[in-house]
Amino acid sequence: MNFLGKIFTWWEGATIGTSLWSARNGEHVGTDAQGNKYFRSKDTKSGQRERRWVIYEGVNDASRVPSEWHGWLHGSYDQLPESHLAPPKIWETDYTPNATGTDTRYLPAGALERGGRRAPARGDYEAWTPDA
Repeated sequence: MNFLGKIFTWWEGATIGTSLWSARNGEHVGTDAQGNKYFRSKDTKSGQRERRWVIYEGVNDASRVPSEWHGWLHGSYDQLPESHLAPPKIWETDYTPNATGTDTRYLPAGALERGGRRAPARGDYEAWTPDA
């Protein structure tokens, strides 16, 4: 992205202001498999909770935060997620982005975008008519 885009847009990664603020006031604590970078505040005043935040790699979409980092961001535990990770299960799949509003979204049978036709009803269904 060009320089002006980094100054004025926030939906594709961090703006220059956010990047500078994070470098000055934050401590980089980790990066997930998608390239999202996680930070926490360097200085926490007495009685205040530690601030934690994420800078997304690419499009800013909260569904791109893995569950282990989500728990850390929201203060469910203080240790970094690597210490909480269980070994991956055989049935776990890789992350797929939220496809809502894109051409790859799920369209059920009968959706207008698929031609608006659905399979005919089967079984003992009879349509009601007021004349009968």
